[in-house]
Amino acid sequence: MGRTTGHAVVLGASMGGLLAARALTETYARVTLVERDELPAEPLNRRGVPQGRHVHVLLPRGSQVLGSFFPGLAGELGLAGVPHTQLARQIRFVVSGHRLTRGRPGPVMLQPTRATLEHAVRRRVAALPGVEFVQGCDVSGLVTSAGRVTGARFVRRSGAGGQEETVEADLVVDALGRSGRSVEWVSRLGYPAPAEERIKVGIKYVSCFFRTPPGALTPEQGVLVGPVPGRTRGMAFMACEGDRWLLTVAGMAGDHPPTDPDALVDFAGTIAPRDVHDVIVRSDRLSDPVTHAFPSSVRRRYEKLSAYPEGLLVFGDGLCSFNPIYGQGMTVASLQAEALRACLAAGRGDLAHRFYRAAAKVIDPAWQLSAAGDLALPEITGPRPLLTRLINRYVARLHRVGATDVAVADAFWRVAGYLDPTPALLRPRVALRVLTRG
Repeated sequence: MGRTTGHAVVLGASMGGLLAARALTETYARVTLVERDELPAEPLNRRGVPQGRHVHVLLPRGSQVLGSFFPGLAGELGLAGVPHTQLARQIRFVVSGHRLTRGRPGPVMLQPTRATLEHAVRRRVAALPGVEFVQGCDVSGLVTSAGRVTGARFVRRSGAGGQEETVEADLVVDALGRSGRSVEWVSRLGYPAPAEERIKVGIKYVSCFFRTPPGALTPEQGVLVGPVPGRTRGMAFMACEGDRWLLTVAGMAGDHPPTDPDALVDFAGTIAPRDVHDVIVRSDRLSDPVTHAFPSSVRRRYEKLSAYPEGLLVFGDGLCSFNPIYGQGMTVASLQAEALRACLAAGRGDLAHRFYRAAAKVIDPAWQLSAAGDLALPEITGPRPLLTRLINRYVARLHRVGATDVAVADAFWRVAGYLDPTPALLRPRVALRVLTRG
């Protein structure tokens, strides 16, 4: 579809907003991003992304989507020292108490810090024709006319005396995150709120950088250990740019890691494989521990609403905010952007209805995986219908078999990397091995 003279406004310039803006530039002549923070000129953490100081990964499918949006980005990040990792070959994954065997080589995933990735993507978006950033602004609401959203209102945080300003738009995309401010805004227009699903995980994670002894974990580029019933703790120890490793330790259901550096390393010792903990103990700590809390996973079912205000889309974490221990967020945001691009290429009519249905198809498998993982822990409260219990029993058995069976492990690696749909774990050739080799 050719470029038009339309104007789209994106509220929020974190990863979700940047990816939405990239998709919009293929259809709209102008795209304006309105951001609360003053955006740094260097790859630095910022206040508006408190989770950015912890482990992030861009799973193989997400890395592919970013490559389609930003050709050459992977090479650019590689030159900056970002590891390109074979998920099935270079990540040690201990899940359901079992270490998955190494799978076959496949597509790589990018393993940058959040600040480095966001900075690289922001530079690419800013260089696109018609893109403008309006920084240091608090979004105060929407502009509407006859029930249609026609723009947004914001207040600059300095220099304008608190005076409210307006930006007009043919389309407004709310990428402000999990707060779900659009729910309140559209309710004032008489539209119903979407149904919500919540899983209270009560997670807190603590992170700091280390420099390991040379080659201490080679060829591995990372270690992931998931929680198990009776131990609601998990950890990630991942290589990243700058010849550093980032340790993130998490605890759910109130079992939270300490912030004292020595106590944190001891806490990691209750989760990490012994050889990995020995490496952490022998490593040089490069930063003070930082924390982030995440109370609940939230999914808002916009796709089930029968009516939406025209001119508004909710995007990213506003649709679904996952338990961060599963590392899905940025990949699912990239898949939402891909869905948005496809919807816009097919025309702008009935856009909200079509986009929310397409986004739901992207979110469904990720939500199923994370929700099932959470509810496999008896310490997490929530309904467990028979289907959920059966799935969790099957997945736990799959992990046990996958500790020695390459074909089963490969099936899991591909689903975990979003290269195959979740039902691939139930294909006959996989299910037969799971059910007969356990």
